[in-house]
Amino acid sequence: MNLTELNKIATAMVASGKGILAADESSGTIKKRFDAIGVESTEENRRDYREMLFRAKDAMSQYISGVILYDETIWQNAKDGTPLVKLIEQAGAIPGIKVDEGTQALPMCPGETVTVGLDKLAERLKKYYECGARFAKWRAVIDIGSGIPSMTAISVNAHALARYAALCQAAQIVPIVEPEVLMDGDHDIERCYEVTQRVLNKTFQELRVQRVALEGMVLKPNMAISGKKCPKQASVEEVAEKTIRLLKACVPAAVPGIAFLSGGQSDEEATAHLNAMHKLGPLPWGLTFSYGRALQAAPQKAWSGKPENVAAGQRAFSHRARMNGLASKGEWQSSLEQKAA
Repeated sequence: MNLTELNKIATAMVASGKGILAADESSGTIKKRFDAIGVESTEENRRDYREMLFRAKDAMSQYISGVILYDETIWQNAKDGTPLVKLIEQAGAIPGIKVDEGTQALPMCPGETVTVGLDKLAERLKKYYECGARFAKWRAVIDIGSGIPSMTAISVNAHALARYAALCQAAQIVPIVEPEVLMDGDHDIERCYEVTQRVLNKTFQELRVQRVALEGMVLKPNMAISGKKCPKQASVEEVAEKTIRLLKACVPAAVPGIAFLSGGQSDEEATAHLNAMHKLGPLPWGLTFSYGRALQAAPQKAWSGKPENVAAGQRAFSHRARMNGLASKGEWQSSLEQKAA
């Protein structure tokens, strides 16, 4: 393992003013997104959609540091025969790959899941590296509900995340470690804070046990935020303050950077929260975004599967990428959204 090289890539992934595009939706997930805009989810349509994003020069070269790809996408070529991985590299961004294989029910823990995909991961990582991937992503899913999460669910998911991270580093690939505490419930921000603290502490404990070099990884956590169904939604300032307090308490300064997931927040909420965190003074690590829906909902709608809408889709994507790029430096203002509209 060349830690200097891993650290260089991890640092570039969280460079100031840039963030990560999560374009790693599984075939099932992208079908749901395409259904919503009336587009058939064929391999060609999925390719055309992602090619549109990767060819958005302004967005990709100025505001996107890396792209997380799905297995199907990393092997695909653009319409003109250029590998999609090459398009990403030509724009100056780093190609990455989602390597987990989704979740399964966790035995003896009703309502809880464990992420799978460790079998044969070492061989898969070798092939992904040869194809150009320089970082990977694995998502653990922790739900908040009545009597959950259990310590069992937290432990097995943290253990799997750390095993994945160690395998990545051995393959000279930077692991994005993503322990996501879902915001789907009716819990308040305090409960989210408490559960996320337990999850992050356990995750870092496991990473140390499995000898993962913290300097060669990126953390992709949720924010401390109210559940979607909670009658009392925390303000932007409270989300920012609590999230930073939580991260300072749990994330060692050796980690080069943190890239948030949007987790079901609206486009603007995700941007506003990230921006507010940067107003809270100097931070021990780079802090940016790794958004899927919050970067893609607008371009998907603008594109709607029509070749004549490619330019409109790229403009929508460039706008969201720019807004989040500004937020990752604390320079975003809501008035900039109105101007674009």
